[in-house]
Amino acid sequence: MEENLTEASPLSMVPARDHAVPNKNRLSVLSFPYDESILQFIAKNYPHTTIHDWNNWNWQIKHSIDSADRLKEIFGEFHENVIRSLPEDHLPFRITPYFSSLLSRLSPNHPLFRTVVPAKEELITTPGEMIDPLCEAEITPVPHIVHRYPDRVLFTVTGFCAAYCRYCTRSHMVSQQNKCHVSIRSWDRAIEYIRINNCIRDVLISGGDPLTLSDSGIEYLLSRIRAIPHVEIIRIGTKIPVVLPMRITRSLVNIIKKYHPVMMSLHFSHPDELSIEAREACNRLADGGIPLGSQSVLLKGVNDQVEIFKKLNHELLKVRVRPYYIYQCDPIPGSAHFRTEIKKGIDIINGLTGYTSGYAVPHFVIDAPGGGGKIPILPYAIKSTNKEGVTLINYEGKEYIYPEKFSHNLEI
Repeated sequence: MEENLTEASPLSMVPARDHAVPNKNRLSVLSFPYDESILQFIAKNYPHTTIHDWNNWNWQIKHSIDSADRLKEIFGEFHENVIRSLPEDHLPFRITPYFSSLLSRLSPNHPLFRTVVPAKEELITTPGEMIDPLCEAEITPVPHIVHRYPDRVLFTVTGFCAAYCRYCTRSHMVSQQNKCHVSIRSWDRAIEYIRINNCIRDVLISGGDPLTLSDSGIEYLLSRIRAIPHVEIIRIGTKIPVVLPMRITRSLVNIIKKYHPVMMSLHFSHPDELSIEAREACNRLADGGIPLGSQSVLLKGVNDQVEIFKKLNHELLKVRVRPYYIYQCDPIPGSAHFRTEIKKGIDIINGLTGYTSGYAVPHFVIDAPGGGGKIPILPYAIKSTNKEGVTLINYEGKEYIYPEKFSHNLEI
């Protein structure tokens, strides 16, 4: 049986609207709070759409923006740098109506546009960039399982996302031709691998985005993994509260909390993503007893300033999300325009340390190219810097090179 994916500056805040509802099962959808500007955005871009439709996550996925023409209809001509026709096997383009409405509340040159709109710089491949920089394919013993560390595995349950970040580490997996299609049978094979390996105490469910699965699909996965005695912790990696917050329904939270301890890693990039809708999603998860952490990617021209991270981390803590990691951007093909020097990340950590509470200071890490795993950037972690890049030392004492010297003058 195939999974069902598709039927599967401070913002002004308003309370949830009161609606006459024909039956109780619609209440959780209709009571989801929304920004005042939403009604105008819907009237202009999605006429004949009700707020009930808007707050339905399946409607959001079905009506996502996935073409330059539709982007132009909504935002006009200022996106002249957008790729008009994506090459075959390139990372797809998808923005939910909700996230496009969030962008419409911001200035036309706001850096968040760059995180989801495909730009021509993506077509420029620079030295040191790799399709699979973390070498996950080499440590995949069965389909959908990445077993890098001794006591934990990554379980990629889908290749689908509600929105595709343009700097995505797994862009190769969610490309148009190689998208990670899965079935219950393939899930079961991966779950059996976890069951027969007693060393696995921690399972990270990721993808793609696992919260794009139906409630029944999520419950299927959680129930079977939780039934394995040696699995102590289940984690879910998702960007859904950022790009599709109405997916966090009461019923979803009730499913997840049945299988505690379940933790969740979110992906916020900028404080302006913390809309009233995103805050509601985070609070619902936290109220369900789910520990929340945020893993942000350091992006040139988007969030590479101390004050941006300070504001982001402060706002995250207010909705009970612990800033966990700042990731150095992985060297996937076409990522040079996003990648900063490593020193920038160190400067941000130094700028936070001592100037705000410790809870607001995440770890700065590099997921080492070549498969070395996450390496915290501390004084001992950098061995040397030369023309080839920065030589890093991981937790096993092994050396890996992060390519820091790259040219922007290569032909597309």
